[in-house]
Amino acid sequence: MITPKTFNNALKLLRDIGDSHMMIYTTSVGDIYELDLEKHTEFPLFHINPLNVDINETTMTMNFQLFICDIVTEDTQTEENVLSDTLQIVTDILSLLRNQTYEGFFTEGNYSVEPFTERFDNSLSGWVVNVPIIVDNDYQSCDLPIA
Repeated sequence: MITPKTFNNALKLLRDIGDSHMMIYTTSVGDIYELDLEKHTEFPLFHINPLNVDINETTMTMNFQLFICDIVTEDTQTEENVLSDTLQIVTDILSLLRNQTYEGFFTEGNYSVEPFTERFDNSLSGWVVNVPIIVDNDYQSCDLPIA
């Protein structure tokens, strides 16, 4: 069965990647500034922030901002270790998206991965990257829910 190329299925793809990665303990979705860090206490955290969708004649590009972060603690995690570990997780995710087949969902191009330190209320550090998830868009008018 072919997976429909919907926004929900693009989110499911990203969630599934986060849930299956052995170094990620929590996967969440939504506006990063509405993230309840009191609720999410297991780190590293993979947060998916939907940005916008670009539609052209042949493709639809769903743009996401992906955050990978962890808590820096004085006794167990130095900032350098957190940045190193979370960057490895980012490259793992990008590698999966570029090199695996996900029933019509793909990504392309180069990525600018930016670090952040001591952000939000929990002194989180990590990386953020904007990733386009691209699907074919052939403007099928035969299956529209219009009478």
